Amino acid sequence: MCNRTPDPCQPPRSLRSNGRIRADSRLVGAPAPDYLSLMASLIVRPDMTTRHDPRRRHRILVLVALAWIPQATADSSTPSTPPAASAATESTSKLRSPEDGWLDFSSFLDEAYGFLPIAMPITEPAVGYGVGGGVMFLDEAVGKAAAEYKRPNISGVFGFGTENGTWGGGVGDMRNWMDGRLQTLAAGFTASVHLDFYGIGDDPVLADRPLRYELEPLGGVVQGKYQLGDSRFFAGIGYVYVAMDVRFEAPENTPGLPDYASESTVGGLLPSLSYDTRDNIFTPTKGLYAEATLATFAEALGADDDYQRGTLLAMYFRPLGEKVYLGLKGQATAAWSDPPFYLLPYVQLRGAPAMRYQGERVVQAEAELRWQFYKRFSFVGFAGTGLAQADIQGVERDRSVVTGGTGFRYELARKYGIHAGIDVAWGPDNTAFYIQVGSAWMRP
Repeated sequence: MCNRTPDPCQPPRSLRSNGRIRADSRLVGAPAPDYLSLMASLIVRPDMTTRHDPRRRHRILVLVALAWIPQATADSSTPSTPPAASAATESTSKLRSPEDGWLDFSSFLDEAYGFLPIAMPITEPAVGYGVGGGVMFLDEAVGKAAAEYKRPNISGVFGFGTENGTWGGGVGDMRNWMDGRLQTLAAGFTASVHLDFYGIGDDPVLADRPLRYELEPLGGVVQGKYQLGDSRFFAGIGYVYVAMDVRFEAPENTPGLPDYASESTVGGLLPSLSYDTRDNIFTPTKGLYAEATLATFAEALGADDDYQRGTLLAMYFRPLGEKVYLGLKGQATAAWSDPPFYLLPYVQLRGAPAMRYQGERVVQAEAELRWQFYKRFSFVGFAGTGLAQADIQGVERDRSVVTGGTGFRYELARKYGIHAGIDVAWGPDNTAFYIQVGSAWMRP
């Protein structure tokens, strides 16, 4: 029987609220920006209303056929280019830049059926090795959204799975309206995520014996931002709703103790104020992005309890010469009014496992230097630090982490500013590598 200590017999006090286990699930329930950030490196935004263009279908079919059929020798008496060869040249040119002849998806993305396929391994230490994939459709916006803000319309669909049983998928759409003054975001998702709970802040009991748990979210988020006058400020409001199942596995060496399971809901408003002068949203080379959000969850909005979570974020980019670019990021997040454990903020750095360093308050900073040393190829170096703070029954439990790493990029779509590549990061827990499409800090 278990009747003395809470450690092996029941989830820790930090998981309980008002005599019941606080079983909402954090991975998705977090104010949409964080959950969507966590999914950030996997999710793309889809649109199922893509226009039908039979001419483009013909061009794509011709390209596929020519890839397998040996090209016939041209008749020396015929000065004109054969139709098949002409079609092949036209199709091939969609994947090469007219500027330098290098592989470039810009022209292909401009097509009605143009898309950027994404297939990547998953190496997130928190969930193990796996694979993710999807397609991203980009549609060039009009007016200021294209000329000044360089913000395309983006739609996509994605899915992923890992070796520890984690899986998920979703769809989304990000769009510009009213000559770029109004920006909208809509996404839906579902997942089953297997994680380890290490406690809040520095927990000496759970640090070496984490509790295994599973989150199963099903929900969505909608958001709109409107430009204030002729400034670069945008005022936004959004709503997130997630139905969540949470399951904790009974600790080892506790025969007869059943697993714990519960259901919960998360619903809240996401007001925000942002300032954006970046030259593009994928891989910025100059400009500033700053945002303040105050997510408010309440029973009247669909949540199980009332609580809040606020975030201050700033990202600054500037060139250091002709081929070197500096990026700086700082973020502070706090949650209060007794939120569920999975909504508490955590350190989000390359090299730090997701959800590993949680606290009631989290501050973090990261710097990145990118050197485009040859043509479209770049070398990347980065380093960061984070601090998770918690006050458990009057005892301060702070925990910090330092990470760093390196990587490379290839300029995949120059018109849209998309650089893609791989990062290798080192932290106190392990070494991990990440596939990046756009900036590791990308914000829509």
